[in-house]
Amino acid sequence: MTVLWGLLIPFLGTAAGAGCVFFLKQDLKLGVQRALTGFAAGVMVAASIWSLIVPAMEQSAAMGRWAFLPAFAGFWLGILFLLLLDHAIPHLHRRIDQAEGPKSGLSRMIMMVLAVTLHNIPEGMAVGVVYGGLRTGSSSITAGGALALALGIAIQNFPEGAIISMPLYAEGKSKFKSFWLGVLSGAVEPIFGGLTVIVAGLVVPAMPYLLSFAAGAMLYVVVEELIPEMSAGEHSNIGVLFFAVGFSLMMALDVALG
Repeated sequence: MTVLWGLLIPFLGTAAGAGCVFFLKQDLKLGVQRALTGFAAGVMVAASIWSLIVPAMEQSAAMGRWAFLPAFAGFWLGILFLLLLDHAIPHLHRRIDQAEGPKSGLSRMIMMVLAVTLHNIPEGMAVGVVYGGLRTGSSSITAGGALALALGIAIQNFPEGAIISMPLYAEGKSKFKSFWLGVLSGAVEPIFGGLTVIVAGLVVPAMPYLLSFAAGAMLYVVVEELIPEMSAGEHSNIGVLFFAVGFSLMMALDVALG
């Protein structure tokens, strides 16, 4: 049950954010979107370092000076995995510009959901691999640390859910349809998280590779999708400030609960 709730917490964050469509009357302002995107990026960077890469290297400590190799290899596998996905799913920061023609509304809707779904996959894997390590008794992963990661990702998923549902409602979709599409974008997290838990349990020696794989995938999303979103146009300092807020909050959660 601990693992199940750990996998569901980030998904519930997305659902709660999508529920904003029932309470807010207007689409989120550009400045608010930049702030929320920067916050999400900060949480993901901090989680990648303290919850994934550091434990990966700690688990390889017996390799001595070569303890970085599993983390290094897994990190690059994560980068390449997201690079492949990126060719199949539209870029988040291009989703509106690429939607043209008579079916532009449908195209925008599909691209928005798919783009957010793209970077929910590594988030789900990150939570899954940490809880998988906890389940196998890894000494470098604690219940508090796993909970901190799940809560941190849930917090940054809240604005993601809102960023999906609010624009869809503004485009003329019903509140319920906008809400469920926002929820749907986060459904991949518990799915990929559960699959990662299973793999981590079956192949315990691969844990450092899996941890750093999730870190590489998350950092790819941050650099490719979130940073361009939070920095576009004027007043990009808003995104930077909230990046720092998200980073410091996730750092504090990991230390306080770990």
